Amino acid sequence: MEGTPDFTRRVKRLSLALPIRVFCRESSNYEWTEQSRLIDVTQFGAGFTLTRPVDVGRLIQLTIPLPQKLRCFDHIEPMYAVWSLVRHAAAISKVNGDSSTLFRIGVGFVGKEAPFSYQEDPTLRYEPVPVKVGQKSVFRLGRHRVAGERRESRLIIPLEVMVETLDEQGKPALQEHTVTETLSSLGACVPTNLDVGVGRIVKVSGLRDQVSIFAAVRSRSVARDGITRLGLEFIGGRWPLER
Repeated sequence: MEGTPDFTRRVKRLSLALPIRVFCRESSNYEWTEQSRLIDVTQFGAGFTLTRPVDVGRLIQLTIPLPQKLRCFDHIEPMYAVWSLVRHAAAISKVNGDSSTLFRIGVGFVGKEAPFSYQEDPTLRYEPVPVKVGQKSVFRLGRHRVAGERRESRLIIPLEVMVETLDEQGKPALQEHTVTETLSSLGACVPTNLDVGVGRIVKVSGLRDQVSIFAAVRSRSVARDGITRLGLEFIGGRWPLER
């Protein structure tokens, strides 16, 4: 999963295993929360794990019983609710032979309120724009730039796959067997009957091999043939075309 450019950290992160509540609004009609624990934290950002992926550039809200000295606002409130920008996300394997996957998430704190553009469209992705304030380097949010061309050409490859949506607990909800119309290592286009909108995260599994990968729905359209198609961008890894 690719991240935005990594600016030099201003202070060393502290190892604090505090409980956190993560809130994510994937689309205008779908949201989820997950309980986790911090790995490390500063006044400006934090690291933690989730059982589901979050795409880089997404805004999420963390609620943490953070010490006052690490807060930028709400110093006397029992909980610190801060909007955060996902800067990094990577899949990591669990220990002790557990085959399930965790995702290591790194965020930069944005502030007490989400920007108005997010309120209008929660599927938007953002990127940090460095700003010099005196001797300090901070960042503001900029809209994620979408390239005019794909980074990799998609091939016409009919591959049988299963697409699964996730419920609020990150568990498989609805399933559909379909066939890819185009495919690259970075994404795919698939016809669908699932009621899943732009911004949602789904799981895509190959039926003829053991490939299983998460993907973000980047587009949803109905073609002239009346069939709905999803444009998917893989996150957390690439599809192994060599297979």
